[in-house]
Amino acid sequence: MSSQTYVKPSVIAEIGCNHKGEFGIAIELIDLAKQCGCDCAKFQKRNPKELLSKAQYNAPHPVPQNSYGNTYGEHRENLEFTLEQHIALKEHCEKIGIIYSTSVWDVTSAQEIVSINPQFIKVGSPSNMHWEMMKILRDNYAGDVHISTGMTTKAEIEKIVSFWEEGNGNAKERVVLYSCTSGYPVPFEDICLLEIRNLKNLYGDRVKHIAFSGHHKGIAADIAAYTLGAVWVERHFTKDRTWKGTDHAASLGPSGMQKLCRDLSAVHTALAYKESEILEIEQPQRRKLKYLQ
Repeated sequence: MSSQTYVKPSVIAEIGCNHKGEFGIAIELIDLAKQCGCDCAKFQKRNPKELLSKAQYNAPHPVPQNSYGNTYGEHRENLEFTLEQHIALKEHCEKIGIIYSTSVWDVTSAQEIVSINPQFIKVGSPSNMHWEMMKILRDNYAGDVHISTGMTTKAEIEKIVSFWEEGNGNAKERVVLYSCTSGYPVPFEDICLLEIRNLKNLYGDRVKHIAFSGHHKGIAADIAAYTLGAVWVERHFTKDRTWKGTDHAASLGPSGMQKLCRDLSAVHTALAYKESEILEIEQPQRRKLKYLQ
């Protein structure tokens, strides 16, 4: 039995807002993700005035040294790209041969991103029970929808999966469900990798795939996540982990991302049964070294 028993892993470079609001940096990060061997470069799309209350919009950023504006609302606005810029990002991804995607946080953003028809759209943990937004993705979009389950109860996950099962046609067959812990960064004891097995046991035949989104340090946990059944592995990605912003410290740089892609590919190849009792590579050693009576 070959390694094809395991679906080949796909890696998402979650660029998110790590571009610092600069379009040129976003393009550079796409190029770097491609060079590292990633399958997808992913961004985020928000409408801050729709997503935030007036008080939230006008409040100071909770961590001032990470802020890109005088208020939290201004901070969020300064990290946003227009729909036209997202179209340009998608076109650049297509040009160099990497999947473009984005997470959407609100109704307006969902409608905008649906209009450009990416291969898949992500729903982050904070938004996975935004039913009005989710209905747009379920009923007005034909691509896959990847949904994270951080800070979400088991009953809420069941409600999310049931919501998609209630959709017309093959709606539930478009869902990729992610095991995730919402923290930045997440200590190893809180990654809880065995939740991947729980999701696979509960929903493996009710959704398209089970996946893993990590915010931890290093890449060892991602390899384990794949062996436990995660088909997609998503990691935050940055050019410089010391840059200002919430996510950089929990991100992989180019070197780390390249190693992750390399190691996942190697593990995929290695996950196989022996095709014969004694492999061809073993035959010379058997003749030379093995004690037989």
